[in-house]
Amino acid sequence: MPIVESNKVTDSNAATTPTPSAAVLVLEDGRMFRGRSYGAQGTALGEAVFATGMTGYQETITDPSYARQLVVQTAPHIGNTGVNSEDAESRKIWVAGYIVRDAARRPSNWRSERSLDAELVEQGIVGIQGVDTRAITRHLREHKTMRAGIFSGEAAQASDKELLETVLASAPMEGAALAEEVSIDEAYVVEPKDHGWDGEPRFSIAAVDLGIKAMTPVRFAERGVRVHVLPATATLEDVNAVSPDGFFMSNGPGDPATADHQVTLLRSVLDEKLPYFGICFGNQILGRALGFGTYKLRYGHRGINQPVMDRRTGKVEITSQNHGFAVDAPMNGATVAPEERYGRVEVSHVSLNDDVVEGLACLDIPAFSVQYHPEAAAGPHDAAYLFDRFIDLMADTKAATAANSTDTKTEDQK
Repeated sequence: MPIVESNKVTDSNAATTPTPSAAVLVLEDGRMFRGRSYGAQGTALGEAVFATGMTGYQETITDPSYARQLVVQTAPHIGNTGVNSEDAESRKIWVAGYIVRDAARRPSNWRSERSLDAELVEQGIVGIQGVDTRAITRHLREHKTMRAGIFSGEAAQASDKELLETVLASAPMEGAALAEEVSIDEAYVVEPKDHGWDGEPRFSIAAVDLGIKAMTPVRFAERGVRVHVLPATATLEDVNAVSPDGFFMSNGPGDPATADHQVTLLRSVLDEKLPYFGICFGNQILGRALGFGTYKLRYGHRGINQPVMDRRTGKVEITSQNHGFAVDAPMNGATVAPEERYGRVEVSHVSLNDDVVEGLACLDIPAFSVQYHPEAAAGPHDAAYLFDRFIDLMADTKAATAANSTDTKTEDQK
C-alpha cells in the first residue's frame, strides 16, 4: 500500500488507486472527523480551509494559491466529471490535502480523461472522504481556519494524542513565504495570436508569477496583449528588459507580510510611473507598497459566489475568490497613502459579506488592484471588464507620455 509523506509518493505503483482505508482529519483544537481515505494514503499537513464553489474542483486543486492548505469542498458530491488535461490552472495539484463528503465512484463526462481519485493518487495528494463537510465548515467558520492533518493507511493507526501532536508541530500559515515555491523557474511568453487575436499585439506587459493561474495571461492575450510571465524573484532589470507597457502581479499563496522583495520591486515600478494591475496577492502587495498593513482573515474568502461592490459605480459583482489575508486600508474615501510620494488612494471595491477591502485605486499614479479573480475559471465573469480597464489605463498612459514628449520638444524648439 503506497504511503505518502509531505505529498511525495514512495511506492512505484502509486498510480493504482488503493483500496480505501480508515482515515481521520485532525484539527489543531483537537476536533477529529473520521472517514475513509481518498486519493493517496499517508499524511498531509496544512491549514484547513473551505471552498464554497459548486463546480470547478479541478481548477481549485490546481490553483497555486491553495499551496500548503487542506481544502474542504462544501459541495457534497465531488469528482462527477473526472479530470482532463485542459482545465488545470497550473502544472500540478497544489492543495496539500483534499476533504470531500461524497466522492464519485466513477466519472461521467465526455471531456473526462481519468478519475479525480486516480489523479490524486498519481500526484501523491492525501485526501479523506465520507466526512461531514458541513460540520467541518461550520466549525471553521466559528473557530477560524487552523492547522490540521489528514492521516490514512498506516499513519491513521497512531493514537489520537500522537496525531494531534503532529498537527501542532506543523508550520502555521502566518509568516509563510510560499510565492517563490510555486512560481516558475524560467520566464515564458503568452502570445495573442495563440488565443484568437488577429493582428499585431496592442500592448506588452510584464507579469510576475506569484502563483498565477493559467487563465490570467490567456484573458490578456485574448484582448491582444502579449504577456511576458516572469518568476517571483524577478528584478526591475528583468521587467525593463522586456520593455513592457504595463506591469502585473498575480495571485499566490502565503502571508503577504513576507513579500518584501515583491513590495520593493513594485515600488520601483510605481516610481517609474509604469501602469500597474494586481489581483489577489498582487492587491495585497500594492497595499503594502503604498504603506498599508495586511492581516489574516478569520476564515478567508474561497469560492465562486462572493459578492463585491464597485464603490465607484454601485454595481455588485459576483466574484471568484481565494484568499486568507486582506489589506488594512481606510474605507472613508480618498486618502493620501502612508508612502506619500504615491499620492491619493481609495478603496475601490468592498466585500458585501464582511466589509473587507476588495480593491485599491491610486488617483495620482496609474495603478489599481482587486482582491478577487477576474479570470474566473471556473466562476462568474462579472469582473472581466477589469482586463479592459487595465488596457485603457495603458493606452491613456501611453498617450499622455507621447503628449508630454511633444510638448517638451516644442518648448525646446522655442
